[in-house]
Amino acid sequence: MKNPAGTAALLLGDRIRQARVRLGLSQEAIASLAAMHVTNFGKIERGGANPSLLTMMRIAAVLGTDVSTLTQDISAEHLPSDVRVLSAQDYLIAREGNPGSS
Repeated sequence: MKNPAGTAALLLGDRIRQARVRLGLSQEAIASLAAMHVTNFGKIERGGANPSLLTMMRIAAVLGTDVSTLTQDISAEHLPSDVRVLSAQDYLIAREGNPGSS
């Protein structure tokens, strides 16, 4: 079954799981410390959910790290295949080649 959250969510979830395991803590313990339901934490850890920035900050704080460490090297190439993102630079180049459109 295809993961609708994409590779980025899988990478993030794996990093969170690795950090939790290194600490020797259960999903229940981390979820409780992060003030969230264990079911939601489990979905994030399995890569089946895209957490909000606030949720990521709470999880990172509990794990003794920061969001940037958890998301390092996760980029647009890790988005789900059905998500197409045009960079601002590509947009500007296309717009310059097509005057009158904005």
